Amino acid sequence: MLHAFGNELRAVWSARSLVWVLTRREVAARHAGTAAGILWPYLQPLLTVAAYYLVFDVVFAMRLGDGAPTHAVGTFLVVGALPWMAFCDAVARGMNSLIDAGGLLQKNPLPPVLFVTRSVLASALVFAPLLLLLALAYTPLHRFAWPVVAFPLLVLVQWAICLLLAYVLAILAAALRDTVQMVGFLLSVGIYLSPVLFPMTLFPERWRWVLWLNPMAAPVQGYQQILLQGSWPAASVWWVSCAWMVVLVLALNVLVARSRDQLVDWL
Repeated sequence: MLHAFGNELRAVWSARSLVWVLTRREVAARHAGTAAGILWPYLQPLLTVAAYYLVFDVVFAMRLGDGAPTHAVGTFLVVGALPWMAFCDAVARGMNSLIDAGGLLQKNPLPPVLFVTRSVLASALVFAPLLLLLALAYTPLHRFAWPVVAFPLLVLVQWAICLLLAYVLAILAAALRDTVQMVGFLLSVGIYLSPVLFPMTLFPERWRWVLWLNPMAAPVQGYQQILLQGSWPAASVWWVSCAWMVVLVLALNVLVARSRDQLVDWL
């Protein structure tokens, strides 16, 4: 049933050494020619979350109402904003990976999935240390309660969703370039349709189901429950995330099978 998807997994595993080399080169290319060097990819996310905390918690001292996992607005925003930035970076770069590698793919019979995997892994290498710092900054508030062990699993779930979604979009972008423009717009407004900027409890209950259409809604809610409340992620976090992965795997299996002969020509 998932023959095409299984072949993609085997291709990545067989070429895992090449994927690692390509990933390191992409990470290096992100800061090539910059004065800050390897620190540059980390500076923008760090400065962004620092600005959230400074503006909302220190300068304006804004507070959320009852029902929020924490009252400090900046403290709340940081927990969701950093994973959201990681998601946007991985999806956007993965979506463009096949187009960027078009010339190479036309000259070499390499599996296209290697280039999508490279881009998403490169983003993971950049943001994984930042997510670790986020966990280390918040978990002492709850005396390193046991729910913190769910944090690494949730991070892995997020990157699995990123990889699957990026590959789906990369194939669609190869077939129709308008996909890049459309997804870029959705990523820019998607933060407003997720519990990143506001607790889910503040969203009208009758429309709350709309938030679950954002693939990052469930992981972000899980991060908030772990880091802000010191509690285990709700069951809805896991089953919604799993539902997203199942849907993406099925969609990817169909797209890979139908685009196998035309993909390189589209590029």
